[in-house]
Amino acid sequence: MIKFTQQIEHSALIATAGIHTIDMHTAGEPLRIIYKGFPELSGRRIVDKRKDCLENHDSLRKQLMFEPRGHADMYGAILVGKERDDSDFGVLFTHNEGYSTMCGHAIIALTQLAYKIGHIGIGETLRIDTPAGLVISKSMGKFAEFINVPSFVYKTELKVEVSGVLYTFDIAFGGAFYAFIDADLHDIDLSTENHQVLKQLGSALKCEIAHTLSCIHPYDSELSFLYGVIFYSSKQTNEPSSHSKHVCIFADGELDRSPTGTGVSARAALLHAQGSLALNDTIEIESILGYCFEVSVTGGIQYANYDAVIPKVSGRAYITGKHEFILEDDDPLTDGFIFK
Repeated sequence: MIKFTQQIEHSALIATAGIHTIDMHTAGEPLRIIYKGFPELSGRRIVDKRKDCLENHDSLRKQLMFEPRGHADMYGAILVGKERDDSDFGVLFTHNEGYSTMCGHAIIALTQLAYKIGHIGIGETLRIDTPAGLVISKSMGKFAEFINVPSFVYKTELKVEVSGVLYTFDIAFGGAFYAFIDADLHDIDLSTENHQVLKQLGSALKCEIAHTLSCIHPYDSELSFLYGVIFYSSKQTNEPSSHSKHVCIFADGELDRSPTGTGVSARAALLHAQGSLALNDTIEIESILGYCFEVSVTGGIQYANYDAVIPKVSGRAYITGKHEFILEDDDPLTDGFIFK
């Protein structure tokens, strides 16, 4: 065995430059941080880098997100050059369908990674450029918090029919657009045992809503699409201290294991507009697994024609591993595959 392990360690194949990642999870939601070996992306703005990645390097996204290196619900963060002179770095967010505009669970994980490796100390800030805009975060030791982009209510009390059932929903933006559906009102079970039904229903609702309604961002067309559907419940929480539970279905049928950082930001905008979340009050929102993010509204801002809020979100993240992925030229499954 010793000889074999030595041969592995010193082989030319293993020594070949690959793509290096750190894997983490935030409240159970996976994150693969790609920090070395990915081609340098062109463009000053993060949305331009995202376009370059989509048009010229999308096969690498599939290789790192799909099986056999990933899975149908894998999520990634590609570290890229910064957009603003005073930012620390930029990041692209990836999943099974393409590229997100913002991701709160990834920001929390990146911040905790920066703290754990000694890049920042407790209370020191990171300025992170995302496709949705600048996000400012800091580690508080055991958890991280971030100030999100302006979040706002887009439309309320809309209706959509799926499989003969009429659903009422609201749409809000928290770095991405989400449709919010009251699970209690529609008798939807948000338990882990019901996760496959939630995936199917959420995907069907997302498709139908996106087909009948356009989500137009006031400043950037690259952000103008419905990203996911969030089922919420105030009756199905595990802990008495929890305000509500979120189950988010996004991308191509992915189920977020966390409460969804951008989703709780959008929900905070909805609750604040409804008079249910006062300025600087903090609430806990559970995930399908029962783990929580905290969210509060730190202030308000006029954002084009919208009365937007500035949310603060906090949560915990943990390192699960590190990888160097090797892409052999003659591997017939280089682009990967997905079973859902």
